[in-house]
Amino acid sequence: MSPVTTNKMTNYRWVICAMLFLATTVNYMDRQVLSLTWKDFIAVDFHWNDNDYGTITAIFSLFYAFISLFAGRFIDWMGTKKGYIWAIVVWSLGACLHAGCGWVTMYVENIGTIEELRSIAAGSQAAIAVSTLSVWLFLACRIVLAVGESGNFPAAIKVTAEYFPKKDRALATSIFNAGASVGALAAPLTIPVLAEHMGWEMSFIIIGGIGFIWAGLWLFLYDKPSNSKFVNEAELTYIAQDEDEDKAVAEKEETKANEPTLSFLQCFAYRQTWAFIVGKLMTDGVWWFYLFWAPAYFSELGYPSSSGMGQALIFVLYLIVTVLSIYGGYLPKLFVEKLGQNPYAGRMRAMLIFAFFPLFAMFAQPLAHISPWIPCIIIGLAGAGHQAWSANLYSTIGDMFPKSAIATITGIGTMFGGLCSFAINKGSGMLFTYADGMGDAFSFFGQTGKPAGYMIVFCYCAVAYLIGWVIMKTLVPKYKPIVLE
Repeated sequence: MSPVTTNKMTNYRWVICAMLFLATTVNYMDRQVLSLTWKDFIAVDFHWNDNDYGTITAIFSLFYAFISLFAGRFIDWMGTKKGYIWAIVVWSLGACLHAGCGWVTMYVENIGTIEELRSIAAGSQAAIAVSTLSVWLFLACRIVLAVGESGNFPAAIKVTAEYFPKKDRALATSIFNAGASVGALAAPLTIPVLAEHMGWEMSFIIIGGIGFIWAGLWLFLYDKPSNSKFVNEAELTYIAQDEDEDKAVAEKEETKANEPTLSFLQCFAYRQTWAFIVGKLMTDGVWWFYLFWAPAYFSELGYPSSSGMGQALIFVLYLIVTVLSIYGGYLPKLFVEKLGQNPYAGRMRAMLIFAFFPLFAMFAQPLAHISPWIPCIIIGLAGAGHQAWSANLYSTIGDMFPKSAIATITGIGTMFGGLCSFAINKGSGMLFTYADGMGDAFSFFGQTGKPAGYMIVFCYCAVAYLIGWVIMKTLVPKYKPIVLE
C-alpha cells in the first residue's frame, strides 16, 4: 500500500492518537467496574471486607507488574498492530469472565438463589467459604485482565514514537493518557447504573465487550506510517523531522533487519532505564490507589457509588483530572519551542512542576468533615498532577532510547510501577481493616480509626513525586541519548 499523494499534509497521526485514547479509555473502564461495584453490590453478596478487596487489587497489580516485564518485549517482537489486538482481546475476555464468578460460587456452595446467598450470617463458616471462594474466582479473572492490560501502554508508547516527532510526543501521550481519566470519568455515570438495573454481572459483560469492537477498528485503521494508505509524503516528512538530529548523535535507525538491538538484560545497564524505573516505582501506585479506592472512600463518607451524590463526586473528581492533565503535554512543548531547551530538559522541568500537585493530598482527609467536595477537588488535583507527570515520564523513553527498545523499557518500568501498586493496594486493605477494628485506639495526625488509615496513605501519595523526581534527576542530570554501535 502506498501513501496518499496530496500536497497538503495529512493529519492521520491524530486519528491513530484518537484510537490510542479510546483503547486507554476502555482499559480504565474495565478496571473501574470492580472498584465501583464491590462495596455496594459484590461485597453484599459475598461478605467481603476491605482486606478481601485489597487482596484482589494487590494480586492484580502483582501479576500486572510481572507480565509487564515481558509485555513490552512481546510488543517489540509481535509488532504494534498484532500485539495491540492480542492485548485488548485478552483483557476484554478477562473483564467479561468476572460476570461468571457469582454463578460459579453459588453452584459450588450449593446455593440456589441470590437471596439465600445474602442471608448467610456474617462471620459464619458458610460466609467465610463463600467469601474465600469468590475472592479466588475474582483473582483468576483479574489475572487474565492483567495479562491483557499489561500490553496497552508498551504498545501505545511504541505507536506514539512511530507516528510523532519528539516535540509532539508528550502532547500525544498526554492526550491518549487522558483516556485513563476519561474512562474513570465515564465509569461512575454508567457502571453503577448498569449494576443497579441489570445486575453487576452485566456491567462486566457490557463494558468488557467494547474492547472487541476496538480490535476490529484497529485491524482496519493501523499500519506503520510508511505503509499507511492514509499518510502522505508531507506527513511522513513531518513525522521524520528528528532524523537530522538523530544523525548528529549517531542515532539514526537502520532497517529492522540490520538494526542494533538491546538485549533484555542490557536494558538494565543504563541509568536512563533506572531513572524511568524510579519514576514508575514511586508514583504508579498512587494513581492506582485513587482509581481503586476513591469510590470506597466516598462510600465511607456516606456517599456510595449507587447514590447520585456518590456518582457526582467521582465524576467531578475525574473531570478535574481529565481537563487539567491534557495540559501536561503542552508545558514541555513550550519549554522546547519557546525557551530552546532539549526535550529531556523541558520534560524534567515540567515534571518538577507537576510533582507539587499531589502535595494537596495531605489535606484531603483533615478537611473531609467540612464537605465531601473538598477531598473530591483535592484528589482531582493530585490525580491531574499524576497524569501530567506520567505523560512526560513515558515520553522520556522515546527521547533517549532507540525505537527497537521502547516497548521493552516501557514494560520494565511498568513492572516496577505494578509492584508499587501491589504494595499500596494490599497495604491499604490491611491497614483499613485493622484501623476500623481498632477504632479510636488507632490514630494518626489527629484522625482515628479508618480515617487515620486513609490519612497515612494520603501522606505517602503527597510526597512520592518529589522524591521520585529528585532520584531521577540525580541518575540522569542531562539529556543523554542511548547510542547503539
